[in-house]
Amino acid sequence: CKLLKPYFKGFNLILGGYSMNIQEYVNKQYGGKPDWFVDEVDSYYHKNRINEILNVKEYLAGKHKILNRQVEEWQGKKYFPRIIILNYAKTILNFSTSYLLSNPITITGNEDAVSKLKRIYKNGKYNRVDFDILDKLQKFGNVFEYPYLDNGVIKSKIIDPADGYAVYSEDDNSYIAFIEHYTINGISYYIVFYHDAVEKYSDEGGSIHLINRWSNISGLPIHYHNLNELDSNFGVSDLDDWVNIIDNMEDLLSKFSDTVYKHHTPLAVSVGSNLTSGGVNSNLIGQGLNLELDSDFKFESPDLNENAVKMLYDTLRQALLDISNVPAVSLNSQDVSNLSEVSIKLLFSLSELRAGLNSKYMREGIEKRFEVFRRILELQGEYINDEDMESVSIVFTTARPMNEKDIIDNLKTLRDIGGISVESMIEQNPLVNDKVVEMERLKEDINIE
Repeated sequence: CKLLKPYFKGFNLILGGYSMNIQEYVNKQYGGKPDWFVDEVDSYYHKNRINEILNVKEYLAGKHKILNRQVEEWQGKKYFPRIIILNYAKTILNFSTSYLLSNPITITGNEDAVSKLKRIYKNGKYNRVDFDILDKLQKFGNVFEYPYLDNGVIKSKIIDPADGYAVYSEDDNSYIAFIEHYTINGISYYIVFYHDAVEKYSDEGGSIHLINRWSNISGLPIHYHNLNELDSNFGVSDLDDWVNIIDNMEDLLSKFSDTVYKHHTPLAVSVGSNLTSGGVNSNLIGQGLNLELDSDFKFESPDLNENAVKMLYDTLRQALLDISNVPAVSLNSQDVSNLSEVSIKLLFSLSELRAGLNSKYMREGIEKRFEVFRRILELQGEYINDEDMESVSIVFTTARPMNEKDIIDNLKTLRDIGGISVESMIEQNPLVNDKVVEMERLKEDINIE
């Protein structure tokens, strides 16, 4: 019970029943069973989904396919094959997350509404929360966020995708409930979220029983997910698109290393009369052999076409960069110098496309988060009306390298000919992170003068 007590501190118990949608779902799917959530968690659909998430976690922890290589017999001895693991997956995921969110998001719109939302962002350290959400969203395709009030401060709990079970109705595909399920020391816990209440259950003692119930001011946890062609409710890991390429790269390097160390051991070949009994002394160093006329002695080894291996590896690596939308220059695969702003944009065009998709998924969840913020603020006596809330928007600033001098020169030229407003110029200024604050400072400078 200690896990969730601070999330609902200061709010009275609500003894309302299920909403009509969830009650109909429970009646239809589980015959109205009070512990319906146990069967929901154990369903094949959710088990298969959770297993995929666990597989991704194991892969990121270093359990790659190449580790399944078996011990071999060679020249009567056991040979442990070379195993080379490439952690490209972490590098690519970290790059995509940092590319979009290394610069904190900017909230724009009505000054009063923006001021309140920015205060919540600062106190709740939401820039870190956004980073963690996008990180898990790319790794697992899904992540769940539950905003709560802790001693007057709005914070958010990120629920592990492996513990999260969003429940959608079959009729209209609406989001009707959420289950957080985890096991500690052999005891299973179920935290069931409804629109107006949260209930916590446990099977400690051998049977499912209610531990506690709280009122729910935040609604259901916010479900962030990316696009999945086979399932409109749950996303899919970005790794699925390119992890097989990394597997082939690891396989190629590992087997090529075996070729060098095992199959390229030189073989002594003598031509002509046999050497004296006993053959060649294995400790022969710095000495020579005396051979009869027309005899020969040499070491033979198979030829190795390293150019073919290099070409195959480079092809796989380039395919990995293309599919993951990572520019080659970011992974030291391309030399650049003295690039114009246009050239930089072309180099990072695929990264910008990926960032655009990620920002879409993030924006959908953040907009729902703002509605929760608004609801909690009303409980605290602060209000944001509909018109002010509709004016609020989110701006993402990617970490694309830029030629700042070219941009500033272009802004200056536009301003000199009256082709751009001061506010728009500040928005496009690469040296300004917060347009609202900068505008206020400019007004203060004018008043001082």
